[in-house]
Amino acid sequence: MLPYTLIEKKQSGQALNKDEIHFLVDGYVKKTIPEYQMAAFLMAVYFKGMEAEEINAYIDVILNSGKRVSFNDSTTYYADKHSTGGVGDKISLILAPLAMASGKVKVPMISGRGLGHSGGTLDKLESIPGFSTQMSLKDFQKQTDRLGCALIGQTKDLCPADKMLYALRDVTATVRSIPLICGSILSKKIAEGIKGLVLDVKTGNGAFISKYEETKHLAEQLKYFGEAYGLSVRPVISDMNQPLGDKIGNWLEVEESLDVLKGGGPAAVRELSLVLTGQMLAMADPKRAEGDIRKELEKLLDSGAAYDAFLRVSKEQGADIRYLEKTELYDRSKYIIEVKSASEGTISYIDTYQLGLDAIVLGAGRRSLNDTIDPKAGLVVHKHLGDKVEKGEPLITLHSDDKKAVELLSKEIGDRFHVSEDNFTMKGDLYEIL
Repeated sequence: MLPYTLIEKKQSGQALNKDEIHFLVDGYVKKTIPEYQMAAFLMAVYFKGMEAEEINAYIDVILNSGKRVSFNDSTTYYADKHSTGGVGDKISLILAPLAMASGKVKVPMISGRGLGHSGGTLDKLESIPGFSTQMSLKDFQKQTDRLGCALIGQTKDLCPADKMLYALRDVTATVRSIPLICGSILSKKIAEGIKGLVLDVKTGNGAFISKYEETKHLAEQLKYFGEAYGLSVRPVISDMNQPLGDKIGNWLEVEESLDVLKGGGPAAVRELSLVLTGQMLAMADPKRAEGDIRKELEKLLDSGAAYDAFLRVSKEQGADIRYLEKTELYDRSKYIIEVKSASEGTISYIDTYQLGLDAIVLGAGRRSLNDTIDPKAGLVVHKHLGDKVEKGEPLITLHSDDKKAVELLSKEIGDRFHVSEDNFTMKGDLYEIL
């Protein structure tokens, strides 16, 4: 087999067999196939797709490129959650300790870094001073069993093929491929040793898959292939036509997560956290009424029990929890600029995708593999869809140490918000459980 002929075969829309897909992925991991050829293959898949047998083979080779976690306690329900990515999506930071606090499930969570315009859970956790997201799989397993939760990044020996492909997809604009998304998400989650998986599948202009029909197809594919590997899978389709919550950027999103964990925070963030965590607990105990589950979770947030759980996990993983207890201790950006509305009316559209890119320009994400993130950088959104706005009223606040970036964006970021003179009625947040 030659990489060139396999790339050409996929470019023509033909299906590759299991051996051919294994040859390509294994070769890339072992560096016998160069990055430029794998990039060409990913681009061919992006345009031509994959058949079911190819997706299964792609998941299989990534899954078996490294080690797998195996939990020995058959009486415990191990579950995790994954989001397909959005802007301001900090739900994992809330869901994991909330589920842990319930005592009904244990959450071994392996997260990723920012991908494209979307922020990454790992980058948000690492914005907390001292928080270590690196540990061996053995220690990951032990902490999950002891505390009920562990929050780490991908280890070098768990799905190493995905770690390499994930980074390559990010810089080659091949993120939006449904087969590649399935392979990346499911290989890591199967390798975690979990029983149940809740999926937050985003739709709308700030999602990787913007059209609802395609989003639903992705959700169905993730459920189908996940269940083929023995997982219980609950996909939830949620709206990403506007940023989730008010804050975009790593430390800013940690702050907002802490607010929700203490019973406050934006209503949309709290609601989606309750919906997704509720699905996780419903998988663990299918006979339990969902209304009872929700009441329990609301109490865990309002009492501060979920917040205490997050502090325990953070302290266990080396964090200086003084910054979590008193967020005002954290350094602020040199430049904090408020951008005001040039007109009055109702917010009828927000270019959420572009706001994700704007956050990267400010320093909250990476433009290339070797970029360093500024954990303080980001955006605070003051107006959401359906909100009334007066001329001169704040729309958004920029946070950055990069003076040029702030000056540039302050002149154009107001255009991300469309202000209509007509009345605009929100249809309500979209939560569809498949």
